[in-house]
Amino acid sequence: MFNNVGTTDRLVRLIAAAILLYLSLQTYAGSALGIGLAIAGGVALLTGLIGSCALYRLLGLNTRKSNQSLP
Repeated sequence: MFNNVGTTDRLVRLIAAAILLYLSLQTYAGSALGIGLAIAGGVALLTGLIGSCALYRLLGLNTRKSNQSLP
């Protein structure tokens, strides 16, 4: 798998995922906004854990340094 998400980017994604999932489950539970936040949080969590982002690949972006090791 092609990893294109750097360490700082992954950390930001994981923090954002935690906030989005908290809001979706606590504040906006059961609403359409809550469902949207849960989906966005799930995508952020998945890309943060895997280290690969399909949107970055389509746009030709890469935040991972070439000498950065994989976790």
